Amino acid sequence: MEIVILIAVIVAFFVWRMKPTKGVNTISTAQLKTMINDRNKVFIDVRTPGEYKARNIKQFKNIPLGSDFSKLPKDKEIVVICQSGMRSSQACKQLKKQGFENVTNVRGGMSAY
Repeated sequence: MEIVILIAVIVAFFVWRMKPTKGVNTISTAQLKTMINDRNKVFIDVRTPGEYKARNIKQFKNIPLGSDFSKLPKDKEIVVICQSGMRSSQACKQLKKQGFENVTNVRGGMSAY
């Protein structure tokens, strides 16, 4: 019985972590390719500097997860990418908490690009 409860708690935790944040848009890498040159958007890559240096999209500025996002413009859409979509999802949550209105996560990240 205790094992069933433990498994249920673990599953619930992962479901909670995976669910999209309210107010955060999600796009595919195909959709990203159609908007990559839009100057009204700010593109940030939240991977480590090493990951970014190894492979990146030139329009994306490297601002690793945990950095200060407060200098980003609040009047533009912020498009966030990482390796798989997990860290970018966390970054999107942080941006929403800081009052950014227009935040978009790239589903699948660089692995899907």
